[in-house]
Amino acid sequence: MARVSSSPLTQGQRGRRIAGVTAAAFGLFVMLSGQAVRPDGRPTPSSYPVPRWITLKADQVHARKGPGLDHQILWTYQVAGLPVQVVAETFEWRKICDPEGSLVWVHRSTTSGRRTVLNRGDAAIEVRSARREDASIRARLSPHALVPIIDCEDGWCEVRSGRVRGWVREAAVFGTQASPLCEANRPAGPAPRRR
Repeated sequence: MARVSSSPLTQGQRGRRIAGVTAAAFGLFVMLSGQAVRPDGRPTPSSYPVPRWITLKADQVHARKGPGLDHQILWTYQVAGLPVQVVAETFEWRKICDPEGSLVWVHRSTTSGRRTVLNRGDAAIEVRSARREDASIRARLSPHALVPIIDCEDGWCEVRSGRVRGWVREAAVFGTQASPLCEANRPAGPAPRRR
């Protein structure tokens, strides 16, 4: 059995102990102050911001009514790489908004931080060689096509597919919007019908 000493601390020991406690408290403050927060100001379970963009990792992802395996499966996504927006989360589950505006829960293991964008339109989107409307066209992003995204700046997103890199207008693709696309407090299910 370990013995506990009851002898008083020396001045130097007391100073080191106070310095250690102060350093630990400061470290905890720095760690918590850099943590991502939800729109209501509370920290997120994953330490990533909400809302944020992720992709579906597998070509079969169950969309559930709630955060847990005991919740009903509403449908199954069958598109790996589909960009979705996280609007709420628990430690294990992500409440996502999909390109159609549907809101469902998926397990975090079925998602990836890799980013893609989607051409939701019925027309091809021009992929330009630079962030300018008059830049040469390097390729066209087909309707309903997915492409990996590198970064967005000044209203343009750099995309890459194979050996082709170029820029598309940020407003022309789905998967880059900063504001939440679905209300997090809405019940899970298909997008509401527009009137």
